[in-house]
Amino acid sequence: MTDRELLLEAIRATEKAYAPYSRFRVGAALLARSGTVYTGANIENASYGATVCAERTALWQAVLCGEKEFDTLAVAAVQADGTPIAAPPCGICRQTLSEFSDGSLRIIIGTPDGLRTFTLRDLLPEAFGL
Repeated sequence: MTDRELLLEAIRATEKAYAPYSRFRVGAALLARSGTVYTGANIENASYGATVCAERTALWQAVLCGEKEFDTLAVAAVQADGTPIAAPPCGICRQTLSEFSDGSLRIIIGTPDGLRTFTLRDLLPEAFGL
């Protein structure tokens, strides 16, 4: 799967977001080493702390299916006015992803007009670990 194809999966996932409060829809597509793609979308809650990000919904779905090794994560976001923007994973998502990566996980952020690629280590150079 190409980076562009994975990003398109993330863009499609934004349509499944439940974001009645922020109206900021995020989608994620996580490519496992097995070749399977797991998607996720943000799911908000009136108790904001109970909100879950798209990246973690994709990761949890993958882990529940037995996956623990991943190659690439694509993230797409759409603002309240419908404008697509490139938005990197938040800090909690970065740390959660680090549980399943040595830092080499590729992270793609972008819009239909273009994409940028990072590694998890680029975005979280000093991940916490026990």
